Amino acid sequence: MKEVKRPWGDFKQFVFNEKCTVKILEVSPNSMLSLQKHKKRKEMWYFLTSGFAEVGNKKNRIKKGETVIINKNVSHRLYAKNKSVKVLEISFGTFDENDEIRLEDKYGRK
Repeated sequence: MKEVKRPWGDFKQFVFNEKCTVKILEVSPNSMLSLQKHKKRKEMWYFLTSGFAEVGNKKNRIKKGETVIINKNVSHRLYAKNKSVKVLEISFGTFDENDEIRLEDKYGRK
């Protein structure tokens, strides 16, 4: 991510001329994504609200405005405690929902 200052304020440039897929994820209170990894893509999470992330073996509280990079083949998940979490997710590389390898899922999905 690149931050650029202008006389009128600033802007954050997340992607420049790259093939990517962009989503906004919202995790409900007391919910979590599956613990997963991807073979074909790298992801960047930009936190629109404060929340929680597990990347590799580390669990962290992430502040609004912070960025987390998830490389290919690294386990990761978002989770919320008592408030919902909103994240801008940018996937770099070949995007395919079938590239999601679930390692653990609280909802019983495979």
